[in-house]
Amino acid sequence: MAKVKAPAASGGEKVVTTNRKAFHDYHIEEELEAGIALTGTEIKSIRAGRVNLRDAYARIENGELWLIGMHISPYEHAGGYFQHDPDRPRKLLVHRHELNYLRNRVEAKGYTLVPLRLVLRKGLAKVDIGVARGKKSYDKRAALAERDARREMERALRQR
Repeated sequence: MAKVKAPAASGGEKVVTTNRKAFHDYHIEEELEAGIALTGTEIKSIRAGRVNLRDAYARIENGELWLIGMHISPYEHAGGYFQHDPDRPRKLLVHRHELNYLRNRVEAKGYTLVPLRLVLRKGLAKVDIGVARGKKSYDKRAALAERDARREMERALRQR
């Protein structure tokens, strides 16, 4: 019997985690893919799915894009000496023209950079960054009401 390759090894894409809170709290206007500069055992923890993006955000400092607040749990099978800091800021790898475009968008009033999902593409960890504008509380209520109405309609159609 032939071996089945993992999706990431065969050129596919594996979604490791999604920032569902970002889709609830922000209007996502655009998305951009960025690589992550990782150290040591971080990629092993990411492949195991031990990542949290909930309170993370991206910031441009000194001409570089940094991801702040992403928690990557320590790798269980590594010794204490080889462990990484779970909450350290991580550098995001983007082209210079993309960075300039993001800087111009963020300087506009009300925009921020939030990580939307962490994926493994062709074995490399990538973060999808969203240029987002914060939602007001009434926007959130309207989105919840719309989703509930859609569910009710689908439920009624299924019962017929």
